[in-house]
Amino acid sequence: MSGVRKRSVMIAGHPTSVSLEEPFWEALREIAGARGQSVQALIGAIDAGRGAQNLSSAIRVYVLAAVRAPGGAEVGSG
Repeated sequence: MSGVRKRSVMIAGHPTSVSLEEPFWEALREIAGARGQSVQALIGAIDAGRGAQNLSSAIRVYVLAAVRAPGGAEVGSG
């Protein structure tokens, strides 16, 4: 049910693939929607600030931080 899904995205004009468990993709869509941006734009912003961290790991940490942040309880609630 929460298997890893690989998706292709464009980051800074370059195609790349990202592998995440489906619950992370769902949360990422919810976060992006709540912020009025596309998932691709949100991934681009995460990529820009991740340093040497693996992109999939950076996304997971970002989603976790968003859920833990005040008001983040709405993510994944419906």
